Amino acid sequence: MSEVLTNLQLGFSVALSFQNLALCFLGCLVGTLIGVLPGVGPIATIAILLPITFGLDPVGALIMLAGIYYGAQYGGSTTAILVNIPGEATSVVTTLDGHAMAKQGRAGIALGIAAIGSFFAGSVATVLIAALGAPLAALALKFGPAEYFALMVMGLVFAVVLARGSSLRAIAMILVGILLSSVGTDLETGQERMTFGLSFLSDGIDFAVLAMGLFGVAEILRNLDETESRDVVRQAIGRLLPNREDFRQSGGAILRGTAIGGLLGILPGNGAVLGPFASYTIEKRIARDPRRFGQGAIEGVAGPESANNAGAQTSFIPLLTLGIPPNAVMALMVGAMTIHGIIPGPQVMTKNPNLFWGMIASMWIGNLMLLIINLPLIGLWVRLLKVPYRLMFPAILLFCSVGIYSINSLPTDVMFIALFGLAGYALVKCGFEPAPLLLGFVLGKLMEENLRRALIISRGEMTTFVERPISAGLLLVAAVLLAVALLPTVRKGRDEVFTE
Repeated sequence: MSEVLTNLQLGFSVALSFQNLALCFLGCLVGTLIGVLPGVGPIATIAILLPITFGLDPVGALIMLAGIYYGAQYGGSTTAILVNIPGEATSVVTTLDGHAMAKQGRAGIALGIAAIGSFFAGSVATVLIAALGAPLAALALKFGPAEYFALMVMGLVFAVVLARGSSLRAIAMILVGILLSSVGTDLETGQERMTFGLSFLSDGIDFAVLAMGLFGVAEILRNLDETESRDVVRQAIGRLLPNREDFRQSGGAILRGTAIGGLLGILPGNGAVLGPFASYTIEKRIARDPRRFGQGAIEGVAGPESANNAGAQTSFIPLLTLGIPPNAVMALMVGAMTIHGIIPGPQVMTKNPNLFWGMIASMWIGNLMLLIINLPLIGLWVRLLKVPYRLMFPAILLFCSVGIYSINSLPTDVMFIALFGLAGYALVKCGFEPAPLLLGFVLGKLMEENLRRALIISRGEMTTFVERPISAGLLLVAAVLLAVALLPTVRKGRDEVFTE
């Protein structure tokens, strides 16, 4: 315990520097803004802002990007409550009771309990990260190349199980991502692979180019394709601070939502998205009068919003301790770390303690900042919600083009984001989810590297992956999960759950 406190003291000394505080505030503010504005999510925003991080200190850059991610979870609830449009996928459930409360003139209470629940859940999740960080990193240090390869395979299988839509399409997207990661020069043989004789592909496909195209440009095209309809609440916002009765009704929901979201957020494959849905289902089932849900039940806002923010925070655990990104946003964080020459994994804690503990401390500071940012600025967010998307997209597109050109000063990069943008738009239209592709791309190089190392150490024996207990156990879990996910009855039930 004393070691954790000492490490947290180090973390706060890093996070409380003027530059890191300013970057944390900027990340939280931008995150809240893009969470509030429907059609601009954290994945697209982080992808667009990756070029800016090149000129920043690695610790400050990652603190800012982390602030954007969990700040968007806060902002998404504002849109869900006031406009009945989820600013984030995780805010879908909040629309059910949050907007109903707003129509009853209780928008302020809904926004207040969402912010308080998110702050509590984020604070608890930050403590959980600090407590689990050292033991998990110590366990991960015992991993060899075979164990890391098996762990990454299991992470990709989780991505298949938890992806929306067809499991086969998710598998196809992961394989495409792995294939794209192998483009470029083979570091061991020096041979070029799948470059088609094009010199600008000899170094491979730039992560920022792929991410910005698939999520930034494609998101613009997708939003322009949809008709905007914003049902902004006309009633007064009302008081923001819930009373004693509101706290009595929502206290248990906040605690349960924090526990559910925190546990699911650790799961690879975007388990954090399931937290709000699971929380809402449980609250509805244990309620004395389930008919209140959908009619403005405060528990239907408090539970999912707490689960939402807890899951967003604990999804950093597998990233910081094992180097495995559990979702597309964490894959972008891996990309940001590699841009700055930091290899994600358990050695981050030992080689870069300032980064590891500084990020953890900044999460608590960021949650406090978000509580202060969100509630006083409700009037500003309401006015921003009235800005038509068609007026925002030219500026976003220009920012994407200038940002990506500033990295390598290559016109081909700008053309590539346009190409990947069109590809991402086409994939979504055809029912394919781009997030597994990005996870496959990020983990593809690491998987290849660990596969080769394991085979070199074992002199080419494939049995090394099943002879080592940890590796065999992880591969067994992956195989069972994949087999279960592909069963016709399970697949049908899974699709019904996601549809609901």
